[in-house]
Amino acid sequence: MRNSASASAASPALPDQSPATRDRFWPEGWWKLMEIRIGIIPLPIYVILAALIAGFAVSGKVPGEISMSIAVLAFFGFTCAELGKRLPLLRNIGAAAILATFVPSALTYYHVLPKPVQQLTVDFTKQTNFLYLFIASIIVGSILSMDRRVLIQGFLKIFIPLAAGTVAATVVGTAVGAALGLGVKHTLLFVVVPIMAGGVGEGAIPLSVGYSEIMHVAQGGLFAQVLPPVMLGSLIAIVLAGLLDMLGRRLPHLTGNGRLQVGESGEMAPSNEESRVHIDVGHIAAAGITAITLYLIGLMAHRLFGLPAPVAMLFLAVLVKLARAVSPPLQEGAFVVYRFFSTAVTYPLLFAIGVAMTPWDKLMAAFTLVNVVTIAATVVTLMGTGFVVGRLMKMYPIDTAIVNACHSGQGGTGDVAILTAANRMQLMPFAQIATRIGGAIVVTVTLILVAHFGG
Repeated sequence: MRNSASASAASPALPDQSPATRDRFWPEGWWKLMEIRIGIIPLPIYVILAALIAGFAVSGKVPGEISMSIAVLAFFGFTCAELGKRLPLLRNIGAAAILATFVPSALTYYHVLPKPVQQLTVDFTKQTNFLYLFIASIIVGSILSMDRRVLIQGFLKIFIPLAAGTVAATVVGTAVGAALGLGVKHTLLFVVVPIMAGGVGEGAIPLSVGYSEIMHVAQGGLFAQVLPPVMLGSLIAIVLAGLLDMLGRRLPHLTGNGRLQVGESGEMAPSNEESRVHIDVGHIAAAGITAITLYLIGLMAHRLFGLPAPVAMLFLAVLVKLARAVSPPLQEGAFVVYRFFSTAVTYPLLFAIGVAMTPWDKLMAAFTLVNVVTIAATVVTLMGTGFVVGRLMKMYPIDTAIVNACHSGQGGTGDVAILTAANRMQLMPFAQIATRIGGAIVVTVTLILVAHFGG
């Protein structure tokens, strides 16, 4: 729980500040309780929600409407995050994101989470696919509110540390796995490549399908082999991103706190902070529907040309920004949309991901000493190379390394968790390049080489 200092500072003074009034519970004492938060949820509302959710769960039927879904995801997501933020030491290395993602996965696997709540969460997550609403809002909001003078340089320059990290991680990870007895071929194809393949849907699945066709082996068994490294690689990247955030606080000259390029103004820094405080609600709504429209164009591009929808949306947003196709007030509204989703939606989303999309047994299957060492060596090399190359290119090394970390993440879900642990959600556009484009290149090149050399 935390006191919302900013909200208190912004509130007008109470009309009667006599000692008798200050000691009254109603309404002054109640107002103080309402300013104690679990995440974004006021404490009294949190208690009421807990009672309501428990009551519905005990009755055996949780309503499937969207209001109930939002309440459930917010309650559990911010509960897990709050616990993570209060763990000594671990809270500094991304414990909030880790707990919000993996605790729900464990609760689901061990049947601790009430079945009606689990079913509601799974149905809502899979039917609405609101992960992509989140990604669309974060990407479009962050790009439209970036400094356009450095936008294009950042997009071009990030490919260099990303490519260098991929090559170095492939070599080091394969060498470590082979030295530990996994064999060169097995380490490369079933440990190292899956880590950098772009997640589950865009990486592990097409990779296992490709292996199946080339090697003439059942796809299900291959998928079971490539999935654990994806899960564990993402977990290690989350922890390391949290450590980098802690390093950035101690050595601020190494980080741009969400900016990539040294010597440039903040990509997310507003030109007029006051205007963002008083932005018209209509412009916020306009920015939201603009983000959704760009994502839908991405979906159409996927249907027509096979280009992943988030990638198409990302480049469209960049084009819109560079062409000055949206007005400054709408850009200010986009910043508010970005801030709303990063503040209010991140942890509920991570809870949903943990319940609906993170198999606990697959994650645990990867926890053998040899696997852990090999995967850790791969992820550390990927991020370390990004750090070094980024610094040589006069980019902020910590932020560059965090973008490289997303290349070893669990797709879009991993990007959210990694950037949340690092407190750098504004890097989402670059994270999507690392995940989507980097992952697609890794999968394509690997399958070509496997086919060429006969599997």
